[in-house]
Amino acid sequence: MAFSTIKESITFHPLGDTAIVIQAGDDIREDIHQRVQHIFACIEQYPFQGYIEAVQAFANVTVFYEPYTVYQSAQLHLGAMSLYEWVKSYIKQLLEDKWKEEAEGKRRTVDIPVCYGGAFGPDLEEVAHINDLTPEEVVRIHTSGTYLVYMIGFAPGFPFLGGLSDSIAAPRRDTPRMSIPKGSVGIAGRQTGVYPISTPGGWQLIGQTPLPLFRPDQEAPSLLKAGDQVRFVQMSEKEFFSMKEAKR
Repeated sequence: MAFSTIKESITFHPLGDTAIVIQAGDDIREDIHQRVQHIFACIEQYPFQGYIEAVQAFANVTVFYEPYTVYQSAQLHLGAMSLYEWVKSYIKQLLEDKWKEEAEGKRRTVDIPVCYGGAFGPDLEEVAHINDLTPEEVVRIHTSGTYLVYMIGFAPGFPFLGGLSDSIAAPRRDTPRMSIPKGSVGIAGRQTGVYPISTPGGWQLIGQTPLPLFRPDQEAPSLLKAGDQVRFVQMSEKEFFSMKEAKR
């Protein structure tokens, strides 16, 4: 979609003296998230002097910058503009110029193998009971979907995935667990996700993957990034331990 047709729905506001928030909408929807992806990609590829980083959320991008460096590089063009106004004008023009180029980029799809139920997914039967299904039906529905990574957060490398079928949605546990095994696959409401590290949490656990999602020794420590698509693939217990051993 051309930037000119949606630019009125994109708004800007300052966050203190060192950041600007670019709001792409006010809901958790795939089309809004695509806007977030395009904005982030444009800024990452064409940063301005003083740019520090951009952080994506469900419906906005926050751009952090170093004020003095921005002032040094832009002082001849500032006129009566504040630094915030200059950064805003730079980003607006950038989006006008580069939107189509970024919007035509391809999405990456990542397959995540999962061993469901038993000790790997202690809440699988509860999720099935909540939805009047069998555990096998929950697994079939969970593995039939393609999920969008809306954002990475909560824990290093933790993907918030949208696209879960309403037929297997389930509320968070009344009592969170104090420790959840690394690789656990869970459901909370209409979202599914994977715990990349062992951490407390309250999601309903339906399975576990031996695939490392957080690799602190690599340049890109998170296996997934916002905008990726995920598919879950069922694996056997034997395959789980074989893959886990190979990953050591």
